[in-house]
Amino acid sequence: MPETDVQHLERLRTYWKRHHAFPSMAKLCEVVGLSSTASVFDLVSRLKNAGFVQRVEGRIAPTKRFFGRPLVGSVRAGLPQPRQDEDDFEVLTLDDYLVPDPNRTFLARVKGDSMRDAALMDGDLVVVQKNCPTKVGDIVVAVVDGQVTVKHLRQEPGGRFYLQAANPDYADIFPDGDLEILGVVVGQCRTYRR
Repeated sequence: MPETDVQHLERLRTYWKRHHAFPSMAKLCEVVGLSSTASVFDLVSRLKNAGFVQRVEGRIAPTKRFFGRPLVGSVRAGLPQPRQDEDDFEVLTLDDYLVPDPNRTFLARVKGDSMRDAALMDGDLVVVQKNCPTKVGDIVVAVVDGQVTVKHLRQEPGGRFYLQAANPDYADIFPDGDLEILGVVVGQCRTYRR
């Protein structure tokens, strides 16, 4: 894709991030910095052919690729490695990576430090899959005696289920009444800067 189209795409992504919609074609001239609607129509055609936008009911709309980010390979956490060619990458969305089934997935924000030894920190988002097989040892989001928490699912030798933190400062939780599993944690997200 030509460098100017990449710049226009960046401006469209910035606009979408702020407004969650695209403006009219006339307003797009201003957004992407083109002088005529004919130029915008040509740009939209090129972006459509490249798979970044589509037409829906006469308006342009983003495709999954519009939200994708380049996955430029692996990065060692140990010794440095030779730099990879920046042109050799795939496009990936966070949904592609973190969400196994969008119809059965929800996000929850972690509060507190009871799961720190499982690398779940205060403020992290956990990706939770509902209605999936649950096994002992899974990290689950559960309702125990009417209150929601995220913990490891455990089972006593007699068969009774309970919840266990991943921090020795917290006691195991044995339900007095009901224990309902809302879903299994299948991923997480953490931001370091905004």
